Amino acid sequence: MRAFLIIAQLFLFLTAQAQQNNITSVTASYDPAAIAELYDHVQIGLEFKYANGDIKKTEGYLQGAYRWRNIKVISSCGAVQNGYLQIDRQRLARQNYQVELTVTVPETAQPLTTKLTIPHLENIRFNHYADSLKRGIRFYLNVEGSFSSGKVYPLDTAAIKFSTSAGKLLGQDLLLNTNDATTRTITVTATNKRDSSMSVTSTIPVKILLDK
Repeated sequence: MRAFLIIAQLFLFLTAQAQQNNITSVTASYDPAAIAELYDHVQIGLEFKYANGDIKKTEGYLQGAYRWRNIKVISSCGAVQNGYLQIDRQRLARQNYQVELTVTVPETAQPLTTKLTIPHLENIRFNHYADSLKRGIRFYLNVEGSFSSGKVYPLDTAAIKFSTSAGKLLGQDLLLNTNDATTRTITVTATNKRDSSMSVTSTIPVKILLDK
């Protein structure tokens, strides 16, 4: 009888220990240094919370001890491999910029899920380096994007499409011929390639007198 009680107590103890070692939740984050606002290949991290209150973090930018080789992650928007998320931007927009991650680890019988919000472009603006354009000299069309993260980054022709009322577009430069004596202003429009409803217009004066 005593042996039976000891075995029962040992069983209950081991069961309680196993329950304490169960993962109850997982949260995901991305490395701010990865500039997820612009780049589609982003390093991520996972934090696992256990029933006993312990927290374990993944290796990589979170500098934890949990190895990615022991984790299987399925993403609703792109793929995850060895702690890096490859983002499908078009699908991300359809999902309101939230990626659902399904995480499988040895400590749990059922997969865990968590969501990761990726910053997105909210508006664009011109920020010219000069207040007027000189004939025969390239004028750089500097466009900046404001993101949901609160950060502002310059944008290039990979994200922006330009149109102009005069002159010639050379990549992200605007050039007006030296023999054009009639144009006094040039109107330039920048449009987000992924969202044509997001655009901004700027009128650039043409310098009349040459610098002496």
